[in-house]
Amino acid sequence: MKISARNQIKGTVVEVTKGQTTAHVGIDIGNGVRVTASITNEAVDDLGLKVGDAAIAVIKASDVMVAK
Repeated sequence: MKISARNQIKGTVVEVTKGQTTAHVGIDIGNGVRVTASITNEAVDDLGLKVGDAAIAVIKASDVMVAK
């Protein structure tokens, strides 16, 4: 699959927690760093996501905020 987003980070699914409509998917991207995405339960099912799967975190944002 090709996608225009440049921020693509490969990792391994370490958590899939489904709620009523939305799931949180944790992806270990290495060096103890984890990215968590909120996606629909339907997307989890369509992708067949489960712990241990290889996955890519695709990050596309129009704004990036920094706080200190």
